[in-house]
Amino acid sequence: MSDILVLDGITVAFDGFTVLDNLSLQVARGELRFLIGPNGAGKTTLLDLLTGKVRPLSGTATYDGNVDLTKETEHMLVRMGIGRKFQTPAIYRSLTCSEHLEVALGFRRTLPALFSGVGKADKQRIEEVLETVGLSHRAGVRAGALSHGEQQWLEIAMMLVQEPKLMLLDEPVAGMTRPDEREKTGRLIRSLAGKHTLIVTEHDMEFVRTFAENVTVLHEGRVLTEGTMDVVQNDPTVVEVYLGRSYRKAGA
Repeated sequence: MSDILVLDGITVAFDGFTVLDNLSLQVARGELRFLIGPNGAGKTTLLDLLTGKVRPLSGTATYDGNVDLTKETEHMLVRMGIGRKFQTPAIYRSLTCSEHLEVALGFRRTLPALFSGVGKADKQRIEEVLETVGLSHRAGVRAGALSHGEQQWLEIAMMLVQEPKLMLLDEPVAGMTRPDEREKTGRLIRSLAGKHTLIVTEHDMEFVRTFAENVTVLHEGRVLTEGTMDVVQNDPTVVEVYLGRSYRKAGA
């Protein structure tokens, strides 16, 4: 399996403060990778780098074999198949679920195509994606009337309809209090791996333990360790700097 993402020696600094420090990371095509670490570890900056929002001082970042992420604009990276979901859903409360996906389809279209309307193939794609995220029965409902979990799934659907290769999910269960919605979110994320590559940042360790396959732990802008969840949660250094001594005592 080839790598869809290869970072080598990436350093990012703001006003002299180093946020990513000579970071190297590889993610395989079709992989589900969880990214964890304490606040300030560099997780958000890493996602910003992958979407063209920040540029590194040094290092290389290669996507999909030959795309230099450090030289492409945010808009072009979306068109090249990189999608991002932020922690707080970015939705339009007055639009229905179906209308949201119609808007999302326009992000990767050429200008003439924007005026052609929604064709049969697009409508079928929208129906398929709503089915995938479990919102078919809510297709005509305005986003403002959705639960928090449904709003998160809608934003994932807005990415999916664009057929991304790499999906970046920033704390997808943050603020989600219903156990059934958390479980459904985890199962959805797992189901998308293979056809898509996913990088998920998350602070909720119960959710990570349940749904993570491969985990990378960041600390002070560097990769502290990576591996399966069993390996990571039993690493003494990870327990010390991130999970805390009480984590192991609690039976993790």
